[in-house]
Amino acid sequence: MKRPAAKNEPKRTLCAEPIKSWPVKERPRERLLADGPVRLSDAELLAVILRVGSGSLKEGVPGKSAYDLALLLLKEFRGLGGIDRAHSEELRKVPGLGPAKVAQIKAAFELGKRLCAGSLTAPGFASSTSVAGHFRPLFTGRRQECVCALFLDGQNRLLGEREITEGTPTQATLYVRRVIEEALRLSAAAVVLVHNHPSGNPEPSAGDDETTRHLLQACAVVGLVLLDHVIVGRSDHYSYSDSGRLAELAKE
Repeated sequence: MKRPAAKNEPKRTLCAEPIKSWPVKERPRERLLADGPVRLSDAELLAVILRVGSGSLKEGVPGKSAYDLALLLLKEFRGLGGIDRAHSEELRKVPGLGPAKVAQIKAAFELGKRLCAGSLTAPGFASSTSVAGHFRPLFTGRRQECVCALFLDGQNRLLGEREITEGTPTQATLYVRRVIEEALRLSAAAVVLVHNHPSGNPEPSAGDDETTRHLLQACAVVGLVLLDHVIVGRSDHYSYSDSGRLAELAKE
């Protein structure tokens, strides 16, 4: 949902005027501390993260305040979602963004995702829908497949949640082994595998079937139960358990 425009936002456009020269009550950081972050615009919040702008007339380079730089980023990448999806190298091509500023931006977005994803000690999940809803914020903006796992005890209570790998491995067994190792470390009784499809379509591929089959076999060897493999798409998800595909693979 789009955030409503903040009230009493300063009407400013691109200029080289540093924020420290603004009236105190209009400076983003001071407004955040006085009124709370919800009253700040996207550009103002980004300006707080960036802290300082770039260039100066003394250096012979047209200067930009942190607010100017924030406006430029929002325009260049078409909003916060575009900034989040952009690779670090893409962001560093923007004049005025060095490694430190890019790291600050990426760290801020990642903290927001982790907060949305919830606590690792959250209670058990009742359905594939709740699993997909839990992980969708974590997967938002990912350009590569990200594989995660939930580890449960005998009463299906959550023992831990781990990101297993990012990127599509050349062999499914590479992360099947990691799932089993983590399950044994936590003394888990059951596992739920979860991964995203960056394309947005949650329908399983032949490779997904292969991974699920390998994990089923590995779990059987060590006495674990694979409860489900959930594939998270942009607005929908696929459950191997709900679809009956998990039972079919177990018989093969």
